[in-house]
Amino acid sequence: MINPTHFDLQSLRIFLMVAQAGSLTKATDKSNMTLSALSKRIADLERTVDTALFVRLPRGLELTSAGEQLIQHARSVLDTVNRMAGDMGDFAIGVRGHVRIWANTSAIIQFLPADLASFVEVHPLIRISLEEMLSDQIVAATLSGEADLGIFADNVSSHGLEKYLYRRDKLMVVVRTDHALATLPEVSFSDTLDYDFVGLNYGSSLLKRLTDASLAHDKPLRLRIQVSSFDGMCGMIAAGLGIGVLPDGAIPLTFPANGLRSIPLTDLWAQRTLWLGVKSESALVPEAFKLLTHLRAVEPN
Repeated sequence: MINPTHFDLQSLRIFLMVAQAGSLTKATDKSNMTLSALSKRIADLERTVDTALFVRLPRGLELTSAGEQLIQHARSVLDTVNRMAGDMGDFAIGVRGHVRIWANTSAIIQFLPADLASFVEVHPLIRISLEEMLSDQIVAATLSGEADLGIFADNVSSHGLEKYLYRRDKLMVVVRTDHALATLPEVSFSDTLDYDFVGLNYGSSLLKRLTDASLAHDKPLRLRIQVSSFDGMCGMIAAGLGIGVLPDGAIPLTFPANGLRSIPLTDLWAQRTLWLGVKSESALVPEAFKLLTHLRAVEPN
């Protein structure tokens, strides 16, 4: 049985460094350690786990199966230690409390910058960690306790959460100014389905909404290309690779200069709600409760 007290953090850091570099020689440049010292650290770690972590090759090192497994554990351990150091450091410099909030792209781009700025102005000693994630991941993290608060779209299941109205937005079709739809004052989604689309990657609540709507019209959504951000969508649309759908608050004011135009969708589902969710309001730490109260007080428009 391997004794867990025999592991030390510096050896784990060196192991990750060597694994990334692929050789001891290359790792010496990043570690400011001698080749012999690095080699001894790796050898000691292999004795601790009682198995080889690398295969020694003429031109470097290759991870064994045990080494691949240890990488996952080492990253997790060091990440936890770094977060612990950060949290303790907060108290050392006077920060009082830490709130973890996960939110989808729409909320982060349109609303959260101003809302969090006004909160921090009143509560400067509360640190906020914000993660941008997909709506279903946000719900799962809030349920598991990984996030204190979550902001997510209205078309994902949120069973088990206490939720409150955060904001509303409206979806718009984005086209080039020379596109056939560009002259229309508004458009129904069914009339857009004859054209190629630029969409977000699979898993996004926005793509799910468009896919569900296309199925309701018994027409396929012609996804020509998928990207991971709204900025990426705009770039692809400007390049003539298709049209797209974005929330109105995420549409840049520079659209005319960029050769793009946004057109309101007439469909009822284009009016979206963003929800603010917690696992249990009564179980929130005081700092998270303050942020929840602040965000609930925002005018949902």
